[in-house]
Amino acid sequence: MGRASGRRSVLRIDLDSVAAGGRVSVRRQDNLAAEEPLEIRVGPAGPNRRAPLAVTMRTPGDDIDLAIGFLVTEGIIRTADDVRTAQLCAGTDTPNTYNVVDIVLADDVPAPTTDPARNFYTTSSCGVCGKASIDAVRTRSRHDVSTDPVTVPARTLADLPDQLRAAQRGFDRTGGLHAAGLFSADGKLVVLREDVGRHNAVDKVIGWAVREQRLPLRGHLLLVSGRASFELTQKAWMAGIPLLAAVSAPSTLAAELATEAGMTLVGFLRGGTMNVYAGDTRITL
Repeated sequence: MGRASGRRSVLRIDLDSVAAGGRVSVRRQDNLAAEEPLEIRVGPAGPNRRAPLAVTMRTPGDDIDLAIGFLVTEGIIRTADDVRTAQLCAGTDTPNTYNVVDIVLADDVPAPTTDPARNFYTTSSCGVCGKASIDAVRTRSRHDVSTDPVTVPARTLADLPDQLRAAQRGFDRTGGLHAAGLFSADGKLVVLREDVGRHNAVDKVIGWAVREQRLPLRGHLLLVSGRASFELTQKAWMAGIPLLAAVSAPSTLAAELATEAGMTLVGFLRGGTMNVYAGDTRITL
């Protein structure tokens, strides 16, 4: 498997060091977050090669969880029982980085059919780029999060970003990875995943939960290190997560979808402040 980070020689320029009598520039090694393509192949069992469904730019690591989480949030599978086998396969790179995941579906799960107008190629910055319309990505969840009675104290929410940041080992090395953390309602970190793409980090968390037979994730909340997009809100809904929080801003579509789904959406979660854009009854003061 490819590495999650790599080292590169850089010229470090520090104009402030001149005033202190230091050197204005120096050569040194710097760590960069890895970004490599992952091809997800899906289909029935048999001798024929599974058809490519998606290619996403991601940071290597937890690739099986990423693929399974992607299939769940796209509505292709529902539980771990819908997958017969999932394995990393050799690609065409030299040296081989195993940038292919091959998913064999259970016998009673139909193979996905791809609309030519719907492009499943995703980038590390936008998971739904190229899809034809909002209708094409508004996958309906089988989980009714509106009935989830969970409540979370505002003080508990305010403490979560520090927990998330403290657990970001990859970010410590590179400064270039997003994080998604699944928390219990009392503020305990359940699982954290990092990736150069925020949507990939969320898929890795959800894929882990699928394999652990934890869906739907009632009574939990998801915290992301960046903004809250329509896609991340949809992914949380597909996994049955009633509360999505972000340290940055949500989009209009994210707020509208959260309201439609009966989710709670929190943005600008920083220090002791936050904005609740939907489902404010779940936040207790």
